[in-house]
Amino acid sequence: MSILSKSSSFLRAALAVTVAFGCGAAVVNAQTSDATGTTATTMLNTALPAYSSSADQNVAPPNVNLAMNVKPFDFLNAMQYGSGSRSGAPRYRGGNTNADGSNRWIFYGGGGLALPVGTTNTTFTPSWGFQGGFGRQFSKRFAVPIEFDYDHFGMSSATLNNEEQVYSTMANQYNTANPGCAGSTTGCAVAPNPLDGNMHVWNFAIEPTETFSQGDSWGIYAVEGVGFYHKVSNFLTPEMGTYFDPFYGPISYTANQVIDHYTSNAAGFNGGLGVTYKFSRFSGERLYAEVRYVFVDNSARAGITVANMNSSPNNYLVANDFPANSNHTLYMPIKVGIRF
Repeated sequence: MSILSKSSSFLRAALAVTVAFGCGAAVVNAQTSDATGTTATTMLNTALPAYSSSADQNVAPPNVNLAMNVKPFDFLNAMQYGSGSRSGAPRYRGGNTNADGSNRWIFYGGGGLALPVGTTNTTFTPSWGFQGGFGRQFSKRFAVPIEFDYDHFGMSSATLNNEEQVYSTMANQYNTANPGCAGSTTGCAVAPNPLDGNMHVWNFAIEPTETFSQGDSWGIYAVEGVGFYHKVSNFLTPEMGTYFDPFYGPISYTANQVIDHYTSNAAGFNGGLGVTYKFSRFSGERLYAEVRYVFVDNSARAGITVANMNSSPNNYLVANDFPANSNHTLYMPIKVGIRF
């Protein structure tokens, strides 16, 4: 028993020494590895690329210098309509807009007064008119629309009185030259009384328009144009008419009827100034008000007037009893409207 007890004590002592020795060796080895790793990190050449121990060893790390040169995201520039690099004013690339953001096409319409001036003012009186236009707009400042205008005028009392004398004289000349007219189927000539009349001019013209001042709200523009002008003078007199009403039967009425009219075609020119007002700085619609001066180069024609109506007993055969319709036409249209 003593021998076994001694052997067991010896084995336990040997095992304790072995465990202590192994633990010491492990601590020493750990310290040595840590020191070696630190030295290796210090001596690492950063100029050489480092490779991962993974299978994908051919992928290089991101270029730090390239990343440093990337510009920050510009939100305001990204929200600008269009694409590409920008310098100076923004450029708009919509199919219906110009480079400065203006619409490629312009539409407008308006109405107002028609005022005769110069010699035209002695024959005709102010009335009304309207206009409409459509065309190409090349920028915010310049457009070339095609325009239609219609301007209506009354006739002065002096003009109507003179024309009544002319018609009366022509009727007397006709009845004198045809003494049997009273018993004929056509009858004798009768001068219209009372007499009324009007005149109108319609035209198509090309109207280059230059906007030379434009703010957020107000703008100023100039316009000048050339085109074809058609002038018509009508003389009217009241006549009786009858129409049948299914409930009340025949009903008589009086209405002015055209008894004579004269036309004249000519080239015309116009020019003027206008102002615009935008509803807001972002609005494409604008109110406008303008005044123009119009000159129509009508060609004078011979005819019967108060001054020469008694110069010949056969003046009633002359077809033109209102040569004033062929005089030059001068007037100023004043229009207000809206532009798109």
